[in-house]
This record gives sequence, structure tokens and C-alpha cells, in this order.
Amino acid sequence: MQSLRLTSTLTKTSTQASRTTLNTLRTRTYATEAESVPAAAAPEINFGSFSQKPARIIPSSPSYFSGSPRFIDHVLQLEALQAKHAALPTVAISEAPRMAWFKLAQFRDYVGEPVPMKKYKSLVKILQRLNRIQPDMVPTEVRDKLAAFLRPGNPYAVENVPRTVDENGRARGKGKRKESTAVVQLVEGEGEVLVNGKSIVEVFKRVHDRESALWALRCTQRLDKYNAWIRVQGGGVTGQAEAITVALGRALLLHEPGLKPVLRKAGAITVDARRVERKKPGHVKARKMPTWVKR
Repeated sequence: MQSLRLTSTLTKTSTQASRTTLNTLRTRTYATEAESVPAAAAPEINFGSFSQKPARIIPSSPSYFSGSPRFIDHVLQLEALQAKHAALPTVAISEAPRMAWFKLAQFRDYVGEPVPMKKYKSLVKILQRLNRIQPDMVPTEVRDKLAAFLRPGNPYAVENVPRTVDENGRARGKGKRKESTAVVQLVEGEGEVLVNGKSIVEVFKRVHDRESALWALRCTQRLDKYNAWIRVQGGGVTGQAEAITVALGRALLLHEPGLKPVLRKAGAITVDARRVERKKPGHVKARKMPTWVKR
């Protein structure tokens, strides 16, 4: 009996609670706001502290996958400079500073790549275009970039000093012919000529060789007005005599510059660059072929 009473009491209590909740929901037609709790700000991101590595290695140069990346990098840099300073005034090619660019072999050693001649010529054209910028308006970055492609010991950077007669009245001339080299020191005198410390008659037995050696003095009628001390080496008799001709003519030109037309016309100051052509295999001489025999 007591258990039945307890069950009925609990049932009535739960029924009353559910009715109270239902009545409350029916009468409230608005929503209540929850209490706002201030959220904590996230710490700032320090991008410099990231130590993640990319999934694959990124090449340092955009031309890494080309056949010659270093060469392409130089071309791209030069083209960028050319486009950047295209509005600067330029001068004529004849008025631009003379530059001794790398030769092909030197440039290949510089970049460490087998660059073809055609591609290197295209790079030189860009260098020449940048070199034509008006000298007093050349930017520093262009000047530094051009200097990187100059041969060591630029031959155009040193001005040639004109040769003159020294304080002792000596004029020095040098001449070459075939394998012979001659150096002449010419002073005013009575016509004495020494070759390697000996008389010219002792060194050159033939009259033709002696006349060839002294041709510069003979054609200008100065045989008895100058003394010559000559050092000659290499080659044969004919080569030595013709080397002395050029050296003597150049030395005489320092004493008397007005004789240049005469010496030029006589061929006394012109170097003869001809050499004996080599013999080829299967030939009798340089060009002569053996006689053809049918059988």
C-alpha cells in the first residue's frame, strides 16, 4: 500500500512540473541573451620564426633548367639594363669608348659553359649598345656591368706614347720578316753600319742582301748621313735582310717624318706578312700534286 502511494505521489509531482514548464513556454514569446564572455586575442604570428622547408628544392636562378644558365642570366641582366636605360642619349659608334671585350675562349672560362659563337655575338651586341650611351650620363650599374666583360689588361685603356729620338740622338726601330727579328738604333754619322757587332759585308756576303738591308737609306739618299747599329736574330739571310729594311725605315722616320711618303712608296716601312705555305700530306709540295699515272 505504501509503495503504491509513493508511486502516485511522484507521478503527480512530475505532472505538475511539466505543466508549469509548458505554461512558462506559452507565456514567454522572446529569447533571453546569454552573458557575453570576452574572448582572448590570439598571439601575433612571427613569420621569421618559421623553419619549414619547401617540399622540393627551388633553383636559385630562373634559367636553371636551360642549357647554359649562367650565360642566360647575364643576357637577362643586360637586357633589363638596356630596357631600363633605353631613353638615355647615345653617341655614334666611332665616338663611343673603345672596349676590349672577352674573346670567346675567355668568356667560356668566365662562365664555365660551352657558349656557341652565335650566342656570344648576340651578347656582345647588347654590350656595344650599352657602351654607346653618352659617356657623361652612363649609370654606375651599367659601367660596373660592362667592366665585368672586359679582358684583363685592356689594350685600349693605355694611350700609345709616340716614339721620338732620345736625348743621345738615337732613334730605335723594330722590324720582322718570316722568322727574323731586327732592332736598329740610328744616329747621325758618316754611313757606318754594324750588324751584330760585325761589318755588314761580313754578315751579308751577297750584294743583293746588303742592298736590301740598306734599302731605306738608299731610296732616300741618306747612306752617308747616318750610322746604324743593328741586332738581328732568327731566320735565314733573306729574312734577316728584309727585317733590317723595315727596322731601318722606321728608325729613319723618327729622324725625318717628312720622308714617310717616299718610304711608303718604296715599301721600306711596310711589313711583309707572307709565310711559306706548309706541305700537305699526299702532295709533292704545298700545292703540287704527284703526276697522275693511269696504270
